[in-house]
Order: sequence, then C-alpha cells, then structure tokens
Amino acid sequence: MLKRVFVAPDPGRARLRFAVRAVLGIGLAVMVCGLAGHSLVGAVTGGLAALLALFTVTDATVRGQAVTTALLPVVGLPVLAAAAELHDHPVTRDLTFLAVVGAGVYARRWGPRGHSLGVFAFMTFFVAQFLQATPRHLPELYAAVLLSLLTAAVVRFGLWCYERRTPPAPVPAPPGGSGLARVTTRQAIQATAGAGFALVVGQLVSGQRWYWAVGATWWIFVNTASRGETLVRGFRRVLGTVIGIGLGLLVAVPLQGAAAATAVLLAVCVFGIFYTAAVSYTWMMLCVTVLAELLYGLLGVLDPALLALRLAETGVGALGAVLAVLFVLPVTTHTITDAWIQRALRCVHAATAEAAARLAGDESADPAARVAELEQLLARVRLSVAPLVHPLNPMPARKRRARRVLALLDDCAREIRGLVAVAADPEASHDARLAAACWRVEAAVEALTGGTDVTVPTAQPTASHPALAHLHGLERALAELAQPLRAPSDARLVAQRT
Repeated sequence: MLKRVFVAPDPGRARLRFAVRAVLGIGLAVMVCGLAGHSLVGAVTGGLAALLALFTVTDATVRGQAVTTALLPVVGLPVLAAAAELHDHPVTRDLTFLAVVGAGVYARRWGPRGHSLGVFAFMTFFVAQFLQATPRHLPELYAAVLLSLLTAAVVRFGLWCYERRTPPAPVPAPPGGSGLARVTTRQAIQATAGAGFALVVGQLVSGQRWYWAVGATWWIFVNTASRGETLVRGFRRVLGTVIGIGLGLLVAVPLQGAAAATAVLLAVCVFGIFYTAAVSYTWMMLCVTVLAELLYGLLGVLDPALLALRLAETGVGALGAVLAVLFVLPVTTHTITDAWIQRALRCVHAATAEAAARLAGDESADPAARVAELEQLLARVRLSVAPLVHPLNPMPARKRRARRVLALLDDCAREIRGLVAVAADPEASHDARLAAACWRVEAAVEALTGGTDVTVPTAQPTASHPALAHLHGLERALAELAQPLRAPSDARLVAQRT
C-alpha cells in the first residue's frame, strides 16, 4: 500500500499539482471566510465547499469545468435550505436525504458534470447534518459557500489553471443501456436501498451521528460500476477508516483543537486526499478520517468514544452498500469488465487506424487523442478487474488470468504509444507493409470482440522500420489475449461471446 502511493508514477506531476492547488485554494477560501467575519461553522462549510469544487469537477475542458463550478451553488443551496428547514422533521428529512442520494447517483448518466453536481448535492445535505444546521444558520452558510466557491474558482481558473496547457483526457462514460439495463439506473436504486439500510441502522447506533453511515454508503458507490468493485471499495473504506482512527488517537485527540497545529495538519490531510485519490482509496480514506477528526477537535467534541462511533457507523454504511449490490439488481464484475475491455480493444483499433493514416500523409489524423482515451479506458479496466486481483480473492486461477489480461493490455498500450510516437515524426514515410499490418490488427480486434478465431502472426518485427515493429508487437499481444479472454465458463474472466 505504501509503494502504491509513494512509488506510483505521476506523469507531468499532475497529482502533485492537483494536491498543491487544492491546499492553496481551500486555504484561501477559509481565510476569506474568516476575513468576512464568519464563525467557525461558516469557515468549515466554506472549506468543504471549496474542497468539493476542486475535487469533483472533472470536465474535459476548462470551459466545461468553469460551467460546472458555476452550477454547483444552483444545486447545492436549495439542498442546503431543505436540509436546514427539515432539521426538526426527522421523517421528512430522512426521506428527502434518500431522494438526494438516488438523484445524485442517477445524475451520473450525464457524465462528469452530472457526477459533480450529484456529489455536491449529497455533500451539502450531509454537511447540514454534520453542523446541525437550522434555518437561522442559512444566511451565513449561503455566504460562506458562495465566497468559497468564488475563491476556489479564482485559484483554479485564474491563478493556476494548468489545464490550459495540458488538458485532461475525456472521462469515459459508463456502460450504456436503457431502463434497468443501464448501470447508473441500477446503481441509483442500489445506493438508495443501501442508504436506507444505513440510515435506519445508523440511527439505532446513534441518534446524532447516523449520517456517517449514509455517507459511507454513498462514497462506496462513487466511481464503481459492478458488484465486485463496490465490495472492494467498501473493504478499502473500512480499512482506511480503521487506520485513520488509530492515527487520530495519536495525533488529533491530544491536540484538542489547538488552532495552529490543527491548521497545519488539516493542510497535510487535504494534500493527502488529493494526492492519493487516484492511486489508493485506502490512503485517501485515512486522510479523510483524520481530517474529520481534526474538524471535530476544532468544534470541541472529539474524544475516543466519538472515534469508536465513527468506526461503527462506517461499518454500518459499508454493510448497507454490500447488501445492496448483492441483492438489489446486482451488476456482475464480469459484465462490467467485459464492457470496458471491449471498449479498450476498439480504441486500440481506432488508434492504429489513426496512426496508419498519419503515416500515410494525412495530417488531419490525430492518434495522440486516441492514446489519451486508451489510457482512460485502461484505468477503468484496472478498476473493474481490481476485485479479481485482490489479495483476498480465493480463486487463484481467475486472479492469474486477470493479471495476464492486464499485462497484455498494457503491452498493447505500450506498442500503441510507440507507434504514435513514430507517426508523429514528420520524416516518417509510408510503407506498403503498414497497410497489411494495420489490417491484421483490425482483424484481430474484430475477432476478439466478435468471438471468432484470432490468427497468430507469423511475421517477425523489423528493426529497420519501427512502426512495423510496434504493429507486430501489437498483433502478438492481441493474439495472446484470446486465451485468457476465452477461458472456460467455470473460470472465466469476462463474459464469453458467441
């Protein structure tokens, strides 16, 4: 786990910039709230609003990110008002909270913007419970949210908009379908059911901190699409919480809300959340847990009993998510993994065709964009396959097969990157053999996605033509993928096509 965080590659220092900008933006937002005369509750609300704006907005263009950021208060402030107005009406409040959960997950079908707005709506309701907000708090909370979002936007789009130079790759849309065949529809129902369980049982555990259980269920469903992904994420959330509580007993409890030291540690936690999110959900949850403990220390209510209660509520939320994905419209790991692998293979074919067109002299062909798309799709494949390669997976055959698929897909990506690099050379010339090799790659992809036999390449790579060498390597990797992707049904990795 340590290796994943501290040795994980960070091309272009993207994660580092992401984390440093978050510390800067959130820190400035809290300072602005303080200068505006807001109380500690207002400053905490503003800081969390800035955190969400910097963390969840992931549109593919800077303009899209700015539009989504501007829409956050349009969604969040009415939800905040509803949560505060319903503070003294627990039944209506609980039903409204569940409706926000369902709508927030369902909104993911509209891509990154829907995801961001759904998360912000949920967290606005959650924060109102965290702060025990009532209607009299609304003017201050509104002002804090608006000030903080404006400050975060100034930092993100004005002071340090690194995305203008290196735009992010588009986030792949989840597998489609219609009605209950659509993953987002099933997940919305699952999340609502899981949150309902967490809400009821969480209130039996604690009448004051029950919302922790609902929050745990919600965040376990974020960025997952299958039963296996959700189970693994639930395990990692509990593990990160346990470690974070242990660290909190050593650090946060002794501080008892000391302002200067707490501020420094909060900055460290914010950095950790943003820096580790892409590589380790366990580490991210550790940082989130310590951050929550520090905030409770500032509010003067932190003690070991509260930490034990947080662990219990997290366990309830994780159990709610597990029961929901197992028994409510389950989406199997094989179904989702198959869908992502098929999309990755089709992207391999498209990237090869674009590179071949570029080598043939078509300057409008842009294989580099396909490479970025392929990297995003492979990240989704790795997430989907994570349950199969998890150390606790009791089926070694499937684990070996999943690792073999990941290795071969990485080989495909490496050959594609090499091919695109060659195609980018303005002096690269067209070779008649390229057309035949590209046709064989196309045929191999069609065979893998269509269920027919894949021909093993007989031609040998040629050092005299780098593009041909990469194409031959790509052919071999695609041919070798046939075996693990078409395993017998009793030990298959993905759904077998006929």
